[in-house]
Amino acid sequence: MIKNIVFDFGNIFLNLDLEGAFNNSLKILKIKNIPEEMTAVNSLYEQGLISTDEFIEFYSDNFTHLSPEEIIEVWNFMLKDFPLDRLDFLINLKKTSNYKLILLSNTNELHIDWVKKNITIYDSFKNSFDKFYLSHEINLRKPNADIFEFVLKDNKIKAENTLFIDDNKDNITTAAKLGYHVWNLNPSSEDITTLFKTKKELF
Repeated sequence: MIKNIVFDFGNIFLNLDLEGAFNNSLKILKIKNIPEEMTAVNSLYEQGLISTDEFIEFYSDNFTHLSPEEIIEVWNFMLKDFPLDRLDFLINLKKTSNYKLILLSNTNELHIDWVKKNITIYDSFKNSFDKFYLSHEINLRKPNADIFEFVLKDNKIKAENTLFIDDNKDNITTAAKLGYHVWNLNPSSEDITTLFKTKKELF
């Protein structure tokens, strides 16, 4: 029996353009692929293990043709819109159910700053959750098992009573191995607002 629902943020509520962001990065940075060092730095930043200033400094040192403002623009390119019907769904779920609602997102300070500035419904969104975990604030990130174990322990809940929803297959795989029920939502063909229709067998 599902008692807890853990939601990802990007491509579940906030639309992302991951492919467009990847291609834009290659174009603006003038590279043909993403070096391992860059991937490692991005991961450290998502975990809050380096500061925004250190993150921008890394890119400034390696891509001297870009200003800090241009680096931030490239980094935030993936962030798009937040359809209001998804917020309505979440608010109604909060009002009419006894499920514990948890957000679990891989994100970083620059992305959240952009969201706070550009998505006017952010506060209403955040306030709809019982717990709100951002990777850079808890120094953990998906798909590592420790972040999923942290959620269970911090909320004193069991995986078998918990549904985890994410668009990333690696994240889903880890959660499933730990006993979570899962929904690997496909943002091109599915929407979180159909949760109780799509996953009706769980409810």
